[in-house]
Amino acid sequence: MSLSVSLRRIIGVGSALTGLAIAAGLTLAALEFGPQGVAPELLIGGSAVLASAVAGTLYRSATKLLDRLLDDHQTEHRRFQTAIDNISQGLCFFDGAQRLIFSNRRYAEMYRLAPEHIRPGTTLGEIVDERFKRGSGPDMTPAQYLDWRARIAVSSEPSDTLFALKDGRTFAIHHEPMPDGGWVATHEDITERRRAVAQIERMAHHDELTGLPNRVLFRQRLVSSLATGSETAPLAVLCIDLDRFKAVNDTLGHPVGDALLRLVSQRVGECLRHNDLVARLGGDEFAIIQTSGAQPGAARGLAQRLVRVLAVPFEIDGHQVMVGASVGLVLAPADGTDPDDLMKKADMALYAAKAAGRGTFAFFRPQMDEQAQRRRGLEIDLRSAIEKRELELHYQPIVGLGQRQVVGFEALLRWHHPVRGMVAPDIFIPLAEDTGLIDSIGEWVLNEAFAQASHWPPSIGIAVNLSPVQLKNGNLVAVVSGALQRSGLAANRVDLEITESVLLAENSINVATLHRLRGLGVRISLDDFGVGYSSLSYLRSFPFKKLKIDRSFIRDVVGNREAVAIVRAMTTLGKSLDMLITAEGIETEEQYACVRELGCDEAQGYLLSAPRPAAEIETMLRPERRLTLVAASRF
Repeated sequence: MSLSVSLRRIIGVGSALTGLAIAAGLTLAALEFGPQGVAPELLIGGSAVLASAVAGTLYRSATKLLDRLLDDHQTEHRRFQTAIDNISQGLCFFDGAQRLIFSNRRYAEMYRLAPEHIRPGTTLGEIVDERFKRGSGPDMTPAQYLDWRARIAVSSEPSDTLFALKDGRTFAIHHEPMPDGGWVATHEDITERRRAVAQIERMAHHDELTGLPNRVLFRQRLVSSLATGSETAPLAVLCIDLDRFKAVNDTLGHPVGDALLRLVSQRVGECLRHNDLVARLGGDEFAIIQTSGAQPGAARGLAQRLVRVLAVPFEIDGHQVMVGASVGLVLAPADGTDPDDLMKKADMALYAAKAAGRGTFAFFRPQMDEQAQRRRGLEIDLRSAIEKRELELHYQPIVGLGQRQVVGFEALLRWHHPVRGMVAPDIFIPLAEDTGLIDSIGEWVLNEAFAQASHWPPSIGIAVNLSPVQLKNGNLVAVVSGALQRSGLAANRVDLEITESVLLAENSINVATLHRLRGLGVRISLDDFGVGYSSLSYLRSFPFKKLKIDRSFIRDVVGNREAVAIVRAMTTLGKSLDMLITAEGIETEEQYACVRELGCDEAQGYLLSAPRPAAEIETMLRPERRLTLVAASRF
């Protein structure tokens, strides 16, 4: 209830009480004396006395009522003031002459104003001057602010404005005009809200680890760059993939891997010009939009710099970390203008760079798209081959050098395509690994090989290769155990062969899996020994039962002193660790004799036999049949 309303109610009540008192006095006098017994002047006088007495009583009642109404008004006013002072927005009322009528405590706090600066009647200009003195004015002069306020004041429409203050805060002001030319305004500090929104926006478009733009923002920038590009101003997109990042993560831990990614992002950024953009797409994948320089020379130069600087070792927590990078490049508009199509082509170029040996770069070429389509078609056919049982196993004998007899067979996967013919394993096995099909294929190989070997003499072993991808499957131990149970094959007749890349990929995890496999009773052999990284450290990490010397060393063992020295050293090392030594790739009698003289235990190669279908193995294993050194075509 406003003060003016309360006062009007009190005055009205007082007037009514006074009139009631006079009327009551006259009425009482008339009842007591009557109109015949009293002279008019006495009647009037008596009535006046009585009216005076009654009016006195009623006046005192009216006064009490007035005091109570005034108290009620003050209570309501205090409540109103408390409520207004405790709202989160600053509130101010100005009249048509731009003089302050009222403001709340929050308004003074927001602009750091003292009570004497916000007394009713203070002009807007005085308040603005004080605000600017205290550093809580917007990023403009007081005159500019008052000019803006004057334009707002003459408007009959409400308005909302954001102001950035010189002290870094941001205020939102809502102006509500009044009919007399004045206004009511609310002032809200939205600094933290805007910071939170900015942070959310940044998190949505930037990588948290490196601070670089993420895939979403990269695509937006690519779309924008393509829209402004032209034949005379081409751009390049470069996709970067670290070559040995996973090994770093698995051997040194994720904190070192994270630190490596941050350092990589810094080095990449140092290779760019100010108009170029680098983003982290995920994992160890980065991408660059290059808009400066003449193409394709600028892109080639950038790719060369990237390969060179990322090949330099990184120092992280006392570790010297080496990774290297492969780069795929695509140009626009020469290779297209659709952002998704360009990224797909850049990935194709990256894949080609990796296939070329890593640590290099490749531009997209139209034939890469054709290769990708063929690869996709081959993947579809491979999935169909699994369902239609077009895959089969061939077996290559492993011969003991001492008695020159078969001691086992290595199971080798073959695919006879109904249209393509025989598809080479080095084509479809990497495809199976990339697509995840190797798990189902590998399980079939284990079951098929164990079942076949169960029909061979007990002295004949079976060797099966394990893919690094298979060891990532936590179910591998159960798959091997199940295959042994179903076939009834003795576990000590089984050799599971792995390459050094298995240990390079996930050292601790894979070594634990290998120990569990050995716990089943099978033997673990290290295949292609000598062609991987840090071979000696792998011999320490797991007690292998057999080393298979890679064919690349056997090829030159005749007449080459260096090759002889390497094979002798490998053989001596393996035997000192109680391992059997198998020489792979034996193709001539001279090679056979040489590896026997150097101390190898077993031999395998086309001189002895090419891989053969399962149906031919029975013939090889007849007691009277002893392998002789003849060409594979004789079998």
